[in-house]
Amino acid sequence: MLGTIIAGIATPTEAAAIGAAGALFLALISGRLDFATLRTSLRDTTKTTAMIIFVMIGATIFSVIFRRLGGDEMVIHAFDALGTGPYFVLFVIMALVFILGFFLDWVEIALVVVPLVAPVVASLDFGMPQSQVLAWFAIALAVNMQTSFLTPPFGYALFYLRGVAPDVSIGTIYRGIIPFVLLQLAALVLLIIFPQISLWLPAYLAR
Repeated sequence: MLGTIIAGIATPTEAAAIGAAGALFLALISGRLDFATLRTSLRDTTKTTAMIIFVMIGATIFSVIFRRLGGDEMVIHAFDALGTGPYFVLFVIMALVFILGFFLDWVEIALVVVPLVAPVVASLDFGMPQSQVLAWFAIALAVNMQTSFLTPPFGYALFYLRGVAPDVSIGTIYRGIIPFVLLQLAALVLLIIFPQISLWLPAYLAR
């Protein structure tokens, strides 16, 4: 999947289809694919897809109305009123996204919050071209949103682990994710301090 994306053969959506086909093939050759499993997978996929589409519709309607009422300018003026540097504004945004990750899935954060804060970040001076600022911000934001899979109470990875290890208490799982959250935050700090970590590969592929 990642190889087809990096090589420019497939888009992320098409690569996901390749991954689904690969999963079906592996289930088939291992003898674990039957009609009941296929039906359950299709039903769960349809439910998840419908949820994402409805979130996208609602987020689009919200963004259009918010911008039509001048909300994006209000957000920019609110950050300007802080009278601080660009990195403090970035810190506030990242802290907000991290807190929202406790209660929202990454889909809701990406579709609702990002359209509001991306123009603010694009208008700030980080000493690099605007196109690089947005790419750097998007990658840093993605790393930040990864913590939403691990942070309680709605961390999906916690419940996946609980499902495959029912004998392990939820308290033990919560304590076990602390080092991984700290590692992700450390990676986020490194990305912010050294933007080229996230920019060298897009620059290389753009040659």
